[in-house]
Amino acid sequence: MAYTLLTIVHVLVCLFLIVVVLLQSGKAADLAGAFGGMGSQTAFGPRGSATLLSKATTGSAILFMITSLSLSILATRGTGVGSTILDKHPAPASAKQPATPAPAPGGVAPGQPSVTLTDPVTGEKKTMPLTLPPRPAEQQPPDKK
Repeated sequence: MAYTLLTIVHVLVCLFLIVVVLLQSGKAADLAGAFGGMGSQTAFGPRGSATLLSKATTGSAILFMITSLSLSILATRGTGVGSTILDKHPAPASAKQPATPAPAPGGVAPGQPSVTLTDPVTGEKKTMPLTLPPRPAEQQPPDKK
C-alpha cells in the first residue's frame, strides 16, 4: 500500500518537475544572448531575486530526491539482505573438490611434506604441513642472433 502510494506521488512529482523546468526562461533568452552578447553579465552578473518558478523547481527537485530514495529503500527491503543468485542455485555435484586423505594425528596427511618446529620456550615439538608453490616450467633461454 505504501509502496504504491509513494510511486504515484513520485510520478506526479516527476511530471510537475518537468513542467516547471520547461516553463522557465533561460538567463540569456534574447537575441543578443544567442550571439554571445551580454555574456559576462549573465555569467558573472548579480542574480535577481528567486522567482516563484525557481522556488517551485527547487522544492520539487528536493521532493523528487526524497521519493526516489524512499522507493529504493522500500524496494530493497523486500528482497532480503544477503540473498544472491548463488544462494538460490546450488553448485553442481561435479564441481566439488575431491576428497583429500585424512591427516595423521600429528596434523599432516600421509605423503605430504612436513616440517617439525620446536617451541623455544616450552620445548614442545610440532609437526606442520609444508606447502610449497608449484615449480615454474622449465624455460628455454632465448636464441641470440
